[in-house]
Amino acid sequence: MRSRSYLALVVLIVIAAALSMLVGRGNLADEALRGVFLEIRAMRTLAAFISGAALGVAGVLVQGLFRNPLASPDILGTTAGAVLFGNASLVVFELFGLSLLGFVAPALLLPLGAIVGAFVALLILVFLMRRSEDLLVLLLTGFILSSLFLSISSFLMSLAQEHWELSRALLAFTLGAVTGAGAPQLLFVIPLFLVGLNAAYFFGRPLDLLLSGEEEAKSLGVDIGRTRLLIALWIAVLTGVAVSLSGTLGFVGLIIPHLLRPFFGIGHARLIPTAALAGGAFVILADVLVRAIPSRTEIPLGVITGIIGAPIFLIILYRMYRERENG
Repeated sequence: MRSRSYLALVVLIVIAAALSMLVGRGNLADEALRGVFLEIRAMRTLAAFISGAALGVAGVLVQGLFRNPLASPDILGTTAGAVLFGNASLVVFELFGLSLLGFVAPALLLPLGAIVGAFVALLILVFLMRRSEDLLVLLLTGFILSSLFLSISSFLMSLAQEHWELSRALLAFTLGAVTGAGAPQLLFVIPLFLVGLNAAYFFGRPLDLLLSGEEEAKSLGVDIGRTRLLIALWIAVLTGVAVSLSGTLGFVGLIIPHLLRPFFGIGHARLIPTAALAGGAFVILADVLVRAIPSRTEIPLGVITGIIGAPIFLIILYRMYRERENG
């Protein structure tokens, strides 16, 4: 059963990648421009895969950390922090022409800003939580930080309304898109993504032990405080990577672990790599749908993931409610 599930996942990735290379604006029959079209689509496919994979793995980590299947990566405020600093980097560069005193190429400002923003959100969270290990306090603190960061992002967007191109770029980044991801951005985030993925896999066993309860995990040698901090760190890394390439993509980190558990079980050693594959395939297919919808302008990718993800989540929520009612 499980071997078939792995095979189905691999086939899904292949189909998604093939569709992503074939679907889009521009005619591949045009020999003069075929290479350009394929290069653009390849960059877009890779960006969509990395974003979905990072969010899928971050979702597994968050749900394991909170022992709550309704948790998602943005619960710690890292997504909102990444969006805020990404927006701020665009505003600073476009309005003031600053690029960190010339040390950072303009193409890397947005991904660097997003990743820094995710870490800043995490540092604020750690500072506020230094006297408490209560998960409920962590949840509420993350929610408040997200609200604050999103409000500041909205403020920046309102300031940029007089500048049409900047306003459009901020809106596209906030609503989600992989159209801006090129070779410099990908080369910048791929090492972080690979390190974050390996680190997440390393924490598979502690997360499995935490599922049995904190007391039992402590008795088996798990340092609860340190483990939570490190897992939160890698959630921030993976979230920052995803946001830096695609902006805000709703529901990916929330639904992917749910869709996988019936086929691969609850063990994190299996969930983490499969969440990377499934999350990547999901975002690639969502991006294919964005390109396939006939429209003069592309619909934001985050809107599509929300439209697909919200009904799936409601179905999952309904099934969970029914199981508890019958159990």
